[in-house]
Amino acid sequence: MAMLHTLLETRNETLVLYSQLVGIRPFKPKLEVQELLQEFCESLVDYTASAHFQLYRFVADGTERRKDIKRIAEGIYPRISAITQQILDFNDKYENEEQLDDFSSLDSDLSMLGEALAERIQQEDKIIEVLMR
Repeated sequence: MAMLHTLLETRNETLVLYSQLVGIRPFKPKLEVQELLQEFCESLVDYTASAHFQLYRFVADGTERRKDIKRIAEGIYPRISAITQQILDFNDKYENEEQLDDFSSLDSDLSMLGEALAERIQQEDKIIEVLMR
C-alpha cells in the first residue's frame, strides 16, 4: 500500500535524525546542533502529518467502515492525539534556529519525546497490522 510506504518512510527518516541528534550530546549552542535539530523538527512534523493523513484521518472524520480497524483505531486514537500534541509542543519550542541559544532542557525533552515516539510507533503498528490483513 502506497500510503503505508510514505508513512514508514517518513517514520524511518525521523528516527534516523533522532538517533543522530541524541548522538551528538552534550548539546552546546553550536551550528551543527542547530542545523540537525531544525532538520529533525521538519521531519518530525512531516511524519506526524503523514501518520494523520495516512492512518487516523479516516477514523477522525468517521469514514472508516471496516469494523476491526475502526475498533482498534478508536481505542488508540486518544493517546495518539496526546502524543501528537507532545510532538507539536517540542517542535514549537525548537523549530526556530534563530532562537536556539539555550539547550539546557534539550536532553530531557528528547528523552521524553523518544518515549512518546516509541509508544506512538507501537500504536501505529497495531493499525498497520490490521490494514495489512
